[in-house]
Amino acid sequence: MANQKKMVEDITSMEEDFAQWYTDIVKKAELIEYTSVKGCMVIRPYGYAIWENIQKNLDAMFKKTGHENVCMPMFIPESLLQKEKDHVEGFAPEVAWVTHGGSEKLEDRLCVRPTSETLFCEHYANIIQSYRDLPKLYNQWVSVVRWEKTTRPFLRSREFLWQEGHTIHETAQEAIEETERMLNVYAEFCEDYLAMPVVKGRKTDSDKFAGAEATYAIEALMHDGKALQAGTSHYFGDGFARAFGIQFQSRENKLEYPFQTSWGVTTRLIGAIIMTHGDDNGLVLPPRVAPIQAVIIPVAMHKPGVKEKAAELKAMLENDFRVKLDDSDNSPGWKYSEYEMKGVPVRIEIGPRDIENNQCVIVTRHTREKTIVSLDNLKEEVAKKLEEVQKGIYERALENREKRTYACKTMDEIVATLNEKGDGFIKAMWCGDEECEDIVKEKTGVGSRCIPFDQESFSDVCVCCGKPAKHMVYWGKAY
Repeated sequence: MANQKKMVEDITSMEEDFAQWYTDIVKKAELIEYTSVKGCMVIRPYGYAIWENIQKNLDAMFKKTGHENVCMPMFIPESLLQKEKDHVEGFAPEVAWVTHGGSEKLEDRLCVRPTSETLFCEHYANIIQSYRDLPKLYNQWVSVVRWEKTTRPFLRSREFLWQEGHTIHETAQEAIEETERMLNVYAEFCEDYLAMPVVKGRKTDSDKFAGAEATYAIEALMHDGKALQAGTSHYFGDGFARAFGIQFQSRENKLEYPFQTSWGVTTRLIGAIIMTHGDDNGLVLPPRVAPIQAVIIPVAMHKPGVKEKAAELKAMLENDFRVKLDDSDNSPGWKYSEYEMKGVPVRIEIGPRDIENNQCVIVTRHTREKTIVSLDNLKEEVAKKLEEVQKGIYERALENREKRTYACKTMDEIVATLNEKGDGFIKAMWCGDEECEDIVKEKTGVGSRCIPFDQESFSDVCVCCGKPAKHMVYWGKAY
């Protein structure tokens, strides 16, 4: 077990230094590698396999709701970007520009897409003439570039992978319903697949997407008590349509402007998984997106029949689960540590004595609990254990959120609570004035995360100014 101890010692304790713990995990679990381009990362096969499982399951949910995949160019002419004033101003500090094509200077420099609203609008203007052409329910899986000053793998990088949905509708009501529907898809995915509880709500006006009439978000709480915005959905009204001259012939034979939405999640969901479920031994992956759901470790592999039996178990399981057999010459102890670090939900140990007794040992990653099971029931037991892990880590994440969520009636109470109990979600009442929102952040260190759909009222007055409260808001420090 010496190797296992060393492997754990190589990971900084999350209580000692959470940021370093996170960095240790992404490197040692072989999720990423740094590159010579500052702020950009190589997503290694194991990290990319997690993204593929996220993509596959989300894409199926999108298609079930009627969406089609498209692919827009990665370059946006500056003249096109300038058409929507709020949008271009919102993204200006993060835009990367292409100024030359070969050795020739471009007359109209090109933006490397930070998002694709303008490209979709140009396309819609070319293909939409009648109400019969609506709605268009589009999505794309691409990378985007935002020139971030401070970067961290998965959470904030200069180039990252995401999906961006873009839809256009005949009526405002349809577009609003789409905005809310897709937020619910994200929430369902995060809770059912990533085992990550989220709060659904609307962003304050100061925090909405550039060019949007309303932005909705799902907010998750990480193990250290900081919030992470896990997905957003935006209602644009007809603002982009007017800016780009998109019109259609209505049912009453009048020219009308359509209504738009966009919505997206990114590879920061991998960062969310790490910080929601990980521990001092490494990753803890939700079984539904884990690249390897079960790993088979032969014990005393030099003994006759052990390696063959392990291969037999793999053949028995591989049609139903993502399963790996590690028959390398590394020691069993090293393998235990390796797959714990990589967050594999279930470990199956099989040795000579197990073979004699027609059994094996199953170990669940989140609890390290060992169970002896008959080989006759192995499929059923593996399925049961995977569900046990999925449910167990969700419940643990929910418990962490609940115990780190505090209702406060004054700013002094917010400060005292954070000083005594550490970071978390603060529930506090707000009058709706942006000036009060800024003062709360300046004096307490927590910013507004969202106005939750599930409203509570535990005070009649704003936490800042004492005027009548309009909303209960979730506040917190965020990644």
